[in-house]
Amino acid sequence: MPVYRLTLRPVFPPAHLAEPENGLLAVGGDLSRERLLRAYAEGIFPWYSPGDPILWWSPDPRAVLFPGEFHLSRRNRRYLRQSGFQLTRDLDFTRVIEACAGIPRRHEKGTWITPEMKAAYIELHEAGLAHSFETWSADGQLVGGLYGVSLGRCFFGESMFSLADHASKAALAELVAFALRHNFHFIDNQFLTSHLKTFGVREIRRRQYLQCLERALRKPTLRGSWSRL
Repeated sequence: MPVYRLTLRPVFPPAHLAEPENGLLAVGGDLSRERLLRAYAEGIFPWYSPGDPILWWSPDPRAVLFPGEFHLSRRNRRYLRQSGFQLTRDLDFTRVIEACAGIPRRHEKGTWITPEMKAAYIELHEAGLAHSFETWSADGQLVGGLYGVSLGRCFFGESMFSLADHASKAALAELVAFALRHNFHFIDNQFLTSHLKTFGVREIRRRQYLQCLERALRKPTLRGSWSRL
């Protein structure tokens, strides 16, 4: 199937036209707020390497976490209770995304969170549409976190980092607790990994994902800072 080249207009081809092998849908365009929000609302997200054109994806199947299916082992829950971690929301989005960009990852060279990506998501955060969850050590150091975009009652997870054992798990558990309190339909994880699978993340077909997305987008967006919600 063809990969579509985007024009200056912030529009996308339908998600079901993505390549069946990997979910690549389109190339080009920009990371403007309007285009990013339209992409997420249509089941599409950007992901590309430095020096490459912007690539837009809609994989089939899609990895999602339904909040009620979240799983942590008893050992992990006990560790988190005893860890002394302090958990916050939207306290330092910029540091979280910078940490996600800078953390070394196995089997990856460099980062896909380019300066342009950071600037675009910081702008979404300032507009109250991108959010961070932070994990702090007992002595006040930022040791883990995650960030993503939220529309309606869904959260599109983008990246997480950990500088201490289980710190990113703590941030994820806080995100799930928040999602349960506010009746979020699902947390989008894009692609399934063996690590995500241990938390209850599973794959669903793109058609089902788009149906879930449509229902979640009928609900009002929790726009603004989540620090006190």
